[in-house]
Amino acid sequence: MRSRYSAYVLGLETYLLASWHPDTRPATVELDATPRPKWLGLAVKAYMPQDEWHATVEFVARYKLNGRAFRLHETSRFQRVDGRWLYVDGEMKE
Repeated sequence: MRSRYSAYVLGLETYLLASWHPDTRPATVELDATPRPKWLGLAVKAYMPQDEWHATVEFVARYKLNGRAFRLHETSRFQRVDGRWLYVDGEMKE
């Protein structure tokens, strides 16, 4: 989770795609929106392993856009494939 957050901060689209599960991975990731958000921090609220190959991570990422503060609160599902944890999908929280 932390590496994917860092990839968003640094605009590393290639890494985001490589760390996305192939069953749910989009063809592209567009991070060059104008204006770009200014990422302020990541708080991992919970890590919940289901078994050896599946886990969920609840997190809050904070950012500013056009001078306004926002929070991205999500519970993400990950699956271990060939020894690497890959992002499957996520459920946004209010």
